[in-house]
Formats: sequence, structure tokens, C-alpha cells
Amino acid sequence: MTQVTIYHNPNCSKSRATLSILEAHNIKADIRPYLEQPPTAVELDELLQALQMQPGDILRSGEAILQTLGITIEDLDRTGIIKLMIEHPILMQRPIVRRGDRAIIGRPPENVLGLID
Repeated sequence: MTQVTIYHNPNCSKSRATLSILEAHNIKADIRPYLEQPPTAVELDELLQALQMQPGDILRSGEAILQTLGITIEDLDRTGIIKLMIEHPILMQRPIVRRGDRAIIGRPPENVLGLID
């Protein structure tokens, strides 16, 4: 089986539920605590390709840190949004689960079933 990686935030109920689904299907995922170990720009770009999404699609635009930083997302390009998420990984949607060249956002957690069937 292809390696499965979950970009996990243990404080997030959706992330915990997604991990539970993986475990219930006997999938031992590589758990990446992305808040402590943010992806590099290359890794994030690869995740975006696997998700078939753009950086703004996985940005949590409602996070208070954006207001604290005084950042207007509309003023940022692709590279700027990626850099912002690397510097402040709390801004990434969670969880993200990757298997090979495919990935999903576990919202709802059952989305992960599309990667394991």
C-alpha cells in the first residue's frame, strides 16, 4: 500500500475523526503535526497539486491571525499565500491526507474514504 500521510492537528475534532477512520481501516498513517513541522514551499506545492487546488482553496481565511497581521488575502499572489501558510501553518485547512499523488481535505472526515477504497 502506498504511504499515507495526515497533516494533523490533534486539537481539531475533524482531524482526530479523520485519523480514527484511517485507523479503523487498519491504515497506519505517517502523522505530520504540521503546526510544529510546517510543510516546505515545495511540499505545500506538491500537496496542492495532489489536492488539485490553489493555495487560496486551503487557506483558513477566518483565522484571527490574519486580522492581527493586517493581511488582506486579495493582495497576495500564489507565492504570497504559500509563504503565509508556511509562516503561520494554523492557516492551512485541516486535516489534509495524502496517499501517493492524491490528497483530500478531511472536511468532512469521511472524505478520506475516497483515498482508501
